[in-house]
Amino acid sequence: MKKYLPLRLGKGRISFLVDTKAALIVLILLLITVTGFVFSAGAGEVIIGPVDTLKTILGFGDPMNQLIIQSFRLPRIVIALLVGISLAVAGAILQNLVKNPLASPDVIGITGGASVAVVLFLTLFSDSNHSLTVSLNWMPAAAFVGAMITAFTVYFLSWKNGASSFRLILIGIGMSMLAQSLTTLFMIKGPIYQAAQANVWITGSIYAADWKQVQILWPVTLILMLLSILLMRNINIQEFGDEIAVGVGSPVEWNRFALLLLSAALIASAVSFSGMIGFVGLMAPHMARRLVGSGFGALLPVSALIGGLLVMLADLAGRTLFLPLEVPAGVFTATIGAPYFIYLLYKSRNS
Repeated sequence: MKKYLPLRLGKGRISFLVDTKAALIVLILLLITVTGFVFSAGAGEVIIGPVDTLKTILGFGDPMNQLIIQSFRLPRIVIALLVGISLAVAGAILQNLVKNPLASPDVIGITGGASVAVVLFLTLFSDSNHSLTVSLNWMPAAAFVGAMITAFTVYFLSWKNGASSFRLILIGIGMSMLAQSLTTLFMIKGPIYQAAQANVWITGSIYAADWKQVQILWPVTLILMLLSILLMRNINIQEFGDEIAVGVGSPVEWNRFALLLLSAALIASAVSFSGMIGFVGLMAPHMARRLVGSGFGALLPVSALIGGLLVMLADLAGRTLFLPLEVPAGVFTATIGAPYFIYLLYKSRNS
């Protein structure tokens, strides 16, 4: 039986119950995340000890360590955490929305829509001199637009006296297959030298992360996370089914549309800067659900922390295990995620 701790803020004007087990798990995950952050910042071709790493992060390190950690490693670690948080929360929302434990940003086609937009961008704006005619900084914007258009299309095609969860996932799978076909077509039709660049993005990599990207991504992630918290009550109500949700006065269709757009925005903001890092949105919510159950008040922060850890550790493995080569983070998440997906399929075969 769960134990709750009453918490009151603002002289008792705001009060709520805190699940003590969930709070402890969140605290443990935060400690693991901070430890992983410091270890990741010190690891690489040049290894820096934990004490020197901490000094450098706090601004007291020597100039060489400052250059290595502050300029090259910290931006990609922060981007990895933000991307993992966004993908994990989006996956948790989608699994609740379509009432299917196998739902994820990859399965429902939104990341596929982003990949189509990126490959089309590289194809349209390449010239005969093997260079882009516009700034590469526009590529994240193209990915964001592609993901959002796909989300709108999935919802529109799923509508028939309302957008049912079953139709959403079926249309999403169809859009995912279509996106894969279009991506392959554009890569074949486009310049051959751009195919390799597009393939790295599709695999999922945060190799070129910098502080400018962090400055763009962190406020977007913060705003979307706050929206997720505000919509938490509606997400929990959706767990009980449409009839009960309507019975308690919840606008089901509006909530479903708002939640789909919110998850699409989380996915789009993440993949815009990291490419298609797969399976995080599938694995993190499942792991969180095993730890704290399905109540979204605990599931959301635990999923977010697990997702951030997964991507941060995948990026760490990618830049340290095969030195001097770097392997995209998406390779490692797929290596873990694909067997996990098969396990989930096997586990739910009779359900």
